[in-house]
This record gives sequence, C-alpha cells and structure tokens, in this order.
Amino acid sequence: MHTNALRKSLILTVVQALIVLYTSLILWQFCLRHPEVRDVCDIGQMLFWNKKWAWWFTAVMFVLNNTFIQALHVLTGAKYVNTLIGGETTAISCQTVTIGFIVAILSWIASLPRTFGVLSHLGTGSAIFTFVSVILAVIFAGIESHPAGYNPVPTTDPLTGKVLPSGAPIVTVIPLATTTFVSGLNAFLNISYTFIGQITLPSFIAEMKEPRDFPKALWACTILEIIVFSIVGGAVYAYTGNQYMTSPAFGSLQPLYKKIAFSFMIPTIIFLGVLYANENTVVGWTVWAGILLATWILAFIIANSIPFFSSLLSLLSSLFDSFFGFIFWGVAYFRMRKADGAVSLIKDRTIRGWLEGILNIIIILTGIFFLTAGTYATVQGIIDEYEAGTVGRPFSCASNGI
Repeated sequence: MHTNALRKSLILTVVQALIVLYTSLILWQFCLRHPEVRDVCDIGQMLFWNKKWAWWFTAVMFVLNNTFIQALHVLTGAKYVNTLIGGETTAISCQTVTIGFIVAILSWIASLPRTFGVLSHLGTGSAIFTFVSVILAVIFAGIESHPAGYNPVPTTDPLTGKVLPSGAPIVTVIPLATTTFVSGLNAFLNISYTFIGQITLPSFIAEMKEPRDFPKALWACTILEIIVFSIVGGAVYAYTGNQYMTSPAFGSLQPLYKKIAFSFMIPTIIFLGVLYANENTVVGWTVWAGILLATWILAFIIANSIPFFSSLLSLLSSLFDSFFGFIFWGVAYFRMRKADGAVSLIKDRTIRGWLEGILNIIIILTGIFFLTAGTYATVQGIIDEYEAGTVGRPFSCASNGI
C-alpha cells in the first residue's frame, strides 16, 4: 500500500476497480462494433476522427507506456537482487546499475518468443506466484514481532540528524493532518496503476475464440482484484502503520520474511515486463530483436534516471493512464452513442442516458486531472524526495535493496 489512511485507500481501491470495469466494458463494446481493430493504436485513430496523426500519437504513447513499465520491472529486479544481497558488496562493480543491466538483458531474451499462447501461460504462472507472494507478505506481517525499522523510542540518524520512525505502528482511519496534496495524489496514482491495464485488452479480445465471453473474465478478475488488494493492503497496513510503510511494501517486513515473500515475485518481475515488451511488427526476427533490445536499453536508462519505485509508478499513471485508463474510453462511449444517433445529454433524454453521459464526462475529466495535476504532483514529489535526501541519485552504484 502507498497511502497512510486505511479507509481512504480501501474506498479508492474499490472505486478505481469499478471505473476500470466500466471502461473495459466500453472498450469491449467498441471492439465488437469494429472487429477490424487489432490494437489500441487502431482504436486511437478511430476515436479521433480517423486521422493518421491520432494513430501515430497513440502508437508513441503506447510504446512509451510499455517502455516505462519495462523500466519499472528493471528497477524492481535490481531491488530484489540487492535485497537478497543484503546491502553493499564489493563483488559487483557499480552494484545497482550492473544488476539493472543484467535484468534488462535477461528480460530482452525472454521477450523474443512472442505468441499469445506462450504469454498466456507465463501470465497465469506469474499471477499464481504473485498471489503466493502477497499472501506470504500478509502472514509475515502478522507473525513478526515488529515491522522492519522499528524503534521503541525516538531515535535520530547520526549522519543526517533526522528523526527516525519510532514507537508502535500508528494506524489511522482518515488521512493524517500532515498529508499534503502531492503525497495524497501520488498515493492515488500508485493505486490506480495497479488496476489500469486496458491498453492490452484490444489485442487479447481480437485473439479470443468468442470475444462475447470477455465480460465473464473481466467480472471475475475485478472481483478477485478488489478482494485480494483490499485484504492484503489493509492487513499489511494494519500491522505496519504509518511510520514503517515502504514502497514496495515488502520493505516493511523483517529481512528473512522480506526475502522469502519478495522471491515469489521473480516470475512477475520478468514475465509481466516481457508482456508489455511484446509489440507487433511486420519485419523479420532480426529487426524484431533489435527493436526489443532498444526498448529494454531505454527501459534501463529510465529505471536508473528515476531510481525510486513509488515515483516511477506515479509518473506512469499520470502520463499514460490518463489516456489509456480514462480519456480514451470516455470518448469511445460518446463516439458509439453518436453512431447510434443519440448522444447522451443532447438527444437521449432518458435517466440512464443522462447518468451515463455525466459519468463519462467525469471519466474524461478524471483523465485530464491525472495528466495535469497528477504530472505536477509526481514531478514535485520527485523534487521533494531529492531535496530531502531520501532517495539515491540517478545511475547511483549504491544498493537500492529494501
């Protein structure tokens, strides 16, 4: 979890899940109307007056979104290895940068097989391992005597002079008075990233034997997400409190527990990054491998330029989820209603027409809010972290283990 208020985070979790459910159903309806759609780039062109610039704009955003997600997995892979090592070591030159580069190369190799059949099996395995990992995190948070970093009395860092977290875990039902707009919005952006994945759905719907069965899988996935994320996030927070929460949350566990739970994330670290590297091309395998290598090198650079997990998540949400999680699907709704001859709020005077029209306007405005205020909050949060000295510098050799 990435916020300091249990009730707020649970409400946002449910609300975000339901918004993603609704917009995914809009996307599905749009794909059924346009079976020629192959990916989100085609949808982008259709939504914005069938202009070629809209296809290219969507394609650039699509590739950047995927590359940033690859960067997140490079960063997480380096965090995992450094966590296992347990700190600084002289055995590896420029420790974090070297490990991140190795993770990027391994991920590139794993990206080369590119059939949906292979990816579906890898995705299923990754989901199972992730479930085991988060359940172990909950169990360990409950059985350990104290969260990592626990101090019974107030303590000051001898190097920086800053007061370290201390005392029993403090669990609040509402946000603390010290919660700023920047920190609160960044927390929401972190939660949103976990749910928003509509960018991949057009390709999967196109590959389904019976696309009309898509809502069954969507409903099952949404219900399980709400249950798992709410229980896991709430339970870990309840045992960890405001002072000792980390991002990712594995860092709040004692060293042995942290290493065990984090280890089950290995398939997810590698194969979900691979999923987002799986872009289409019509040229041969050599060029395909070169394109993938370029995206992973760019991901490596991004991971080392923004070397902190929470802020990279927020940047992803603000720049890309604003379009692919909200704006596109609100526009898609109105485009479909226009094709039906009844644009809500104008011609459709039914209660449902008014409510759906208002809802989709809110969805579009939410996306604009993510893009503007969200980007501001993310950038300001990064600046604040650098000024406070709580994060490492770009391309730092120091361990980034949790």
